[in-house]
Amino acid sequence: MQLQLPLRGITTPLATPLRNPTAIDEAGVSRLVRHVLDGGVNCLFLLGTTGEGPSLSPAVQKQVVARACAEAKDRAPVLTGITDTSVEEAIGAAETAASLGAAGVVYAGPSYFTISQTELIEHCARLADRVPLPLFLYNMPSHVRVSFAHDTVRQLCTHPNIAGLKDSSGDMLYFQGLRRATAERENFTLLMGPEELLIYAMLAGADGGVNGGSNLFPTLYTALYRAARDRDLDEALRLHAVVLDISSAIYAGTYSASYLKGLKYTLSLLGVCEPWLAEPYGALPEADHARVASHLASLRERHPILA
Repeated sequence: MQLQLPLRGITTPLATPLRNPTAIDEAGVSRLVRHVLDGGVNCLFLLGTTGEGPSLSPAVQKQVVARACAEAKDRAPVLTGITDTSVEEAIGAAETAASLGAAGVVYAGPSYFTISQTELIEHCARLADRVPLPLFLYNMPSHVRVSFAHDTVRQLCTHPNIAGLKDSSGDMLYFQGLRRATAERENFTLLMGPEELLIYAMLAGADGGVNGGSNLFPTLYTALYRAARDRDLDEALRLHAVVLDISSAIYAGTYSASYLKGLKYTLSLLGVCEPWLAEPYGALPEADHARVASHLASLRERHPILA
């Protein structure tokens, strides 16, 4: 399915169901895609942080894209992550994604060598010239070696094949600057990553969110998007409180990957897929299972929208 720009609504950064740390669960991918699309999300984003893209082999990445695109078909467009230390690998991944039916690709920038903002502009422009699909930038400074400065985005947003940016910095002042930097580019998409900031980003002019919790409860996130879009602040604040409740209950923990471990274990409790993570992480330890299960039961009891 083709993109309609700007891309509005909730994009699910799809978790990658696995049978074990190295093998895709194709039936789980299909169940998860149907689950989030039935919940009203507008788009899928594969192989990002939530999708553990950098941890998956090229063969598994291709299987994920093929299965998700086949399942989504005409229901929603699919974006795929192509971030790689090799630009040729990134371009190859984009070409593969295009051949399998993806509608766009997402790139977070160099993840090993440092780079100046001038070099970043030149690098991303060359990449956008060569990939066969619209390119979305991904500001993820906690995971790569670069952040997209406002002036960098101001210049890159004039490229005809750069369609938007997902911001996962968690910095609302930075996000507001992005809105100003891209104001003159018609149809340039700005999306908020951290779900805890979705309501504020929408009020600041975001086009939507790329929110991990929509893997679990897509109806909640699509409802929050609509309420914030329509400036129904009482409803938006009520739903925002539910999002914060999920974040503090499901994603909490002492692990570097507590978010991913909690998310995937909760998906297993919902009957969607197994709780496996790819290396370097492992599944949520058994000692934490009862805690997360109890939190899930409490959340669903207190918030009917999660039932």
